[in-house]
Amino acid sequence: MQKIAYQGVAGAYSHIACLELFPNQEYVACDTFETAMELVNNGLVDKAVIPVENSNAGRVSDVHFLLPKAGLHIIGEHFMRIEHQLLGVKGTTLENIVSAASHPQALAQCSNFLKRHNIKAVSRIDTAKSCEKIALEQDKSKAAIASKMAAQIYGLDVLASNIENADNNTTRFLIMQKDEEVLRDDGDKFITSIVFTTKHIPAALYKVLGGFATNGINISKLESYLLNGKFFSAQFYIEVEKHIDSKALQYALAELKFFSEEFQILGCYKAHKLRG
Repeated sequence: MQKIAYQGVAGAYSHIACLELFPNQEYVACDTFETAMELVNNGLVDKAVIPVENSNAGRVSDVHFLLPKAGLHIIGEHFMRIEHQLLGVKGTTLENIVSAASHPQALAQCSNFLKRHNIKAVSRIDTAKSCEKIALEQDKSKAAIASKMAAQIYGLDVLASNIENADNNTTRFLIMQKDEEVLRDDGDKFITSIVFTTKHIPAALYKVLGGFATNGINISKLESYLLNGKFFSAQFYIEVEKHIDSKALQYALAELKFFSEEFQILGCYKAHKLRG
C-alpha cells in the first residue's frame, strides 16, 4: 500500500484528487504544500498530489516557488472538476449567513455568489479545515465553502450547491515522487516541465524561446518569478508539449543551456485527457 501526501485535511479537494488517482491507499494530511513535498523527499511517503492552478482563479500561490526546491520529479498531472458547496451548521439557512470561510482559491472561485448574497469572504488555510472550525463553533451566521465530502465528514448541511463562478471550474494537480519515472514515448502527447534562469545578456530569453520555435515545439505555459527579492533576477517556468527523449526537444534544450545560467528538468509525463 502506498502513502500519498496532500495539503489539507480529510474532505479537502486535494484529498479527493488522491482518492481518484490512487484508490484504497493511505492518505497523509499535511498543513502545507512544503510539508507534503518534504515527506516525499525524506522517504516517509511515496507521492504527493499538489494543486498548481485553477481554470478560473489562476495559479496556486507559492507552489511554483517550491517546485524547483523540492528535489522531486513530476510524474503525472490530473484535472479535476471542482464543485463548491456553501456549508453551515444544522438548522441554519442561507439567509442567516454573514460570512463564509475557505481557502483563498475557493473564495475567488465563488466570488460572484458571495457578492450576490452579501457574504463576507474569510480566508483560511484549507477548504475542509474551514469546516472543522464551523462545526466546532456552531455559529449559525458562519459558513464554509468546501466539498460535499467535507459536509458529510464534519456533519454540516449544504445550504447552496455548486456556487462556483463558472461551470467549467477545474483544478490541475501534479503528482510528484522522489525517483524519476519517465514513460516511453508511445506517440501520445507528453508534457515536459522546465525551470531556468537566463544569462544577463540582451535577447537571452528571446533566444531560449526561439530554440523551441525553430524545433517545432509548442510552449503551453510560460511564467516568471522574481528571485531573492531582486527585480532584475527572474526564474522562468515553462511547459512544452514534447517528450524529453525527442531529438527536437534535445536540440531546443541545447539552445536553452547555452543562454541560461542554470536549468532543471522537473519532469516528463503524459498529458491528461482533459488538456486541450
